[in-house]
Amino acid sequence: MNFIPEIMTSNAEHPPLVIPYQGWRLAGVDEVGRGPLIGTVVACAVILDPERPIEGLMDSKKLTPARRERLDRQIREQAMAVSLGEATSGEIDTLNIHHATHLAMRRAIDGLSITPEYLLVDGNRLPGHHLPGQAVVKGDGRVAAIAAASIVAKVARDAQMQALDARHPEYGFAAHKGYPTRAHLEALARLGPLPEHRRSFRPVRVLLPG
Repeated sequence: MNFIPEIMTSNAEHPPLVIPYQGWRLAGVDEVGRGPLIGTVVACAVILDPERPIEGLMDSKKLTPARRERLDRQIREQAMAVSLGEATSGEIDTLNIHHATHLAMRRAIDGLSITPEYLLVDGNRLPGHHLPGQAVVKGDGRVAAIAAASIVAKVARDAQMQALDARHPEYGFAAHKGYPTRAHLEALARLGPLPEHRRSFRPVRVLLPG
């Protein structure tokens, strides 16, 4: 079955995207959580079903939490395959955030129940997987499959921060999601890092003993 991947936008800043693949086994890949000071970086890979298009897919950052959660459920119900992959804060500290992000992406790709034939990855670099593909700058706003991956990854990581907030409400994770906001930095200075904090990130590192 031939299938032309759904391209959502094309403009002067981003000329038409040429994808040298027209099968349906195409996986969109994206990540969430490069910038926070705590927790995992979460990646997602999604193979959409060309027979069951999903309306309203876009960059997860442009959606309200309620809309993201509705789309997350719809993607999980209607997509051909969905897989999440993570890299822990310890792996981020060991590998650096760039390499840990690519590790999470490879884990997401490898976890798909259907092996993709081609990858479209948000960003400017492929994650080092053996499958062919291409990186798409701002892909979560340009390609439906990448947008779907961004939504599922965002909902999953936000849920992790909600769970962490329930254990440590004094840090405010439900509000700032682990990003280095003023409230988070003040809580860090007052309470110290948690085991889940990324030791290699400077705002955490400066608070460590020795």
